[in-house]
Amino acid sequence: MRLDGIHHVTAVTADAPRNVDFYTRLLGLRLVKKTVNQDDPTVYHLFYADEHGSAGADLTFFEYPGTQRGRAGAGMVHRIAWRVASADALRFWEDRLRHDGIATARDGENLRFEDPEGLGLELRAVRTEDAALRARHPEIPVELALQGFDGVRAYSADPGRSRRFLEQTLGFAPHDDGRFEVRGERRGAFYAYDQNTSRGAGGAGTVHHVAWASSMTDHPAWRERVLQGGGHPTPIIDRFYFRSIYFREPSGVLFEIATIGPGFATDEPAEHLGERLSLPPKFEHLRAELERTLTPLPGTGRPGRGTGETRE
Repeated sequence: MRLDGIHHVTAVTADAPRNVDFYTRLLGLRLVKKTVNQDDPTVYHLFYADEHGSAGADLTFFEYPGTQRGRAGAGMVHRIAWRVASADALRFWEDRLRHDGIATARDGENLRFEDPEGLGLELRAVRTEDAALRARHPEIPVELALQGFDGVRAYSADPGRSRRFLEQTLGFAPHDDGRFEVRGERRGAFYAYDQNTSRGAGGAGTVHHVAWASSMTDHPAWRERVLQGGGHPTPIIDRFYFRSIYFREPSGVLFEIATIGPGFATDEPAEHLGERLSLPPKFEHLRAELERTLTPLPGTGRPGRGTGETRE
């Protein structure tokens, strides 16, 4: 069994309207699912991805209005990296971000910046045979668009304590530069540590967990492997759009293994993903209440397509 790179990364926001604006208007991702946190359905769970809502391009956010800004520390992911195709793409994004008032730092073929709540982000010019997972946006040429995740960096007080579990249980392949490669049949991603002994604080602008992609067939066996490797996985949880198990790796980072499928077109047409509030069947009886209480999100259709815009 091999994990197919990153499935999704989930973070926290205190301001869903600003979050939607940044990730759809500025970064050009598509809002592919507007739903609720299934462990706390009073708050949003927003999913941004490529045009098809593919695993490998899926950045998600829980919205907790008014929550304080967090701080990444030991046992937390502190930076999310996307792929772009070229140095020309990095120059495009450097100009686009600075024009919008976003500070950037260029380091060779990497461009670092933060979202409005301080979440660490990075674009990397990467040569790969993996499929380019891109969304359409009227202001962003397709050859310059984000192409899916390249990897994540986490803080650890003692990175060595995780090595055995990552390599022997999860099949992460170590590289000389300290990174681990997670590669399956479809695609790959990296996982890396930076030394940090300070404790973090969850909140807006921090990553909640990183999910790795599994086939539906292998998913139960991954739970058993984590258990045998000394982890403490949850039971398999049906999230309607995919199935999940959760556990912490030895450095404390919360991992999920999520299935590729059933997918986001399960309950709405692929052409209209993310335009309305989608609720798994077990939450449908809450629709009227949730539509009254969730943060209004005007204009959540695809950028440049006014006919898809809704207001809830």
